Amino acid sequence: MLMTSAFAGVVSFFNTNLSKGEIMLTDIAIIFIFGIFMAYIFEKIGLAPIIGMLIAGIIISPNQLNLVSDEIINISADLRQIALVAILTRAGLSLSFDKLKKVGRPAIFLSFIPASVEMLALIFFSKKFFKIDTIDAGIMAAVLAAVSPAIVVPRMIKLIDEGYGADKNLPQMILAGASVDDVFVIVFFSSFLALKTGGSLSAMSFFNIPMSIARGVILGIIVGKIVAVIFEKIKMNDIYKAMVFVGTSFLMLRLEKLLENYLALSALIAIMVAGITINRENTKLANDLLASYNRLWKVFELFLFVLVGISVDLAYVKEAGFLAVILILFGLIFRMVGVNISLIKTNLNKNERIFTSFAYLPKATVQAAIGPVALQMGLASGNLILSVSVIAILLTAPLGAILTDKTYKKLLKKS
Repeated sequence: MLMTSAFAGVVSFFNTNLSKGEIMLTDIAIIFIFGIFMAYIFEKIGLAPIIGMLIAGIIISPNQLNLVSDEIINISADLRQIALVAILTRAGLSLSFDKLKKVGRPAIFLSFIPASVEMLALIFFSKKFFKIDTIDAGIMAAVLAAVSPAIVVPRMIKLIDEGYGADKNLPQMILAGASVDDVFVIVFFSSFLALKTGGSLSAMSFFNIPMSIARGVILGIIVGKIVAVIFEKIKMNDIYKAMVFVGTSFLMLRLEKLLENYLALSALIAIMVAGITINRENTKLANDLLASYNRLWKVFELFLFVLVGISVDLAYVKEAGFLAVILILFGLIFRMVGVNISLIKTNLNKNERIFTSFAYLPKATVQAAIGPVALQMGLASGNLILSVSVIAILLTAPLGAILTDKTYKKLLKKS
């Protein structure tokens, strides 16, 4: 306790008589140092580094050591938006039409059936457990239902490199399904949030979901083709190309905002489809952009998870506690049912189906990106949604990672 007070005193001394910009630089320094240090410790003990980043945020938050100012908290929503764009862009650039065709029907089913089954279960149980209305339950369900690319992607790439599951393209199938799963859930999250903040629940509201997806696909194809042509003709550093594509993604988000009163458009879908289109038009360009994004992602990831930790109020986490854990476990059970429904009439054996279910368990990246949004928008259920999101990350990220790492050699064949 004495050490904690001393450290807080040192930070307070550093922030004395500083401008807002200088205070923010101090905040960023603290986020970098604590986030990287905790990530390193957790990686050393065999757990996901993102858990360390999340805990670092909780420790330095105003509710605990109070080492960061309101300045960094005020821009956290914008920083999470950048991270969300990076998630979707990486997903799009890593997918190709050829791979999608090769893994076929089960990958398509895995992209929406597990999430749909889990969301329906979570809506039902969260209303019972927490006495919230249907739209709040829908927002919570959409936040919780996405699988984590931060956990899944590196593990599937490792399997591809080592040759496990290669005979049936199992890692590619999981990669493709998990990438689209995130976008599917985020679209529903945006739709429920729009209903909560701007209108009533109606058939037209849900009709707008497929329409927004369709328009997003069209916009993404057009933008992807234009970007591919421009980057092919103009030679520039790959990092610059990645930054230009990030800027283009933000312009699509702005376009969605400008058109929201006239027609439904999913800029999130457009961002991912633009990446897929670039991959189809020029695979080398897509791989170069992806390599640049992977380097940039290290910074985005650190900010994303530390800032989520900073937003957490442990009093609400404690209050949600046991019921939140039960809700999450129920959701995981229904998610596994959805995975196995998706794999009906495939040539996968029992062990491969079990492994696919394990690979679809972890939650982290999307929950960190959208979990705090309801709180920042002032919704009454915001603290509850954020608290349950944090518990989901702390519970499922290590669970999914450990089950995947410890079972793949036993459950999958090596080619």
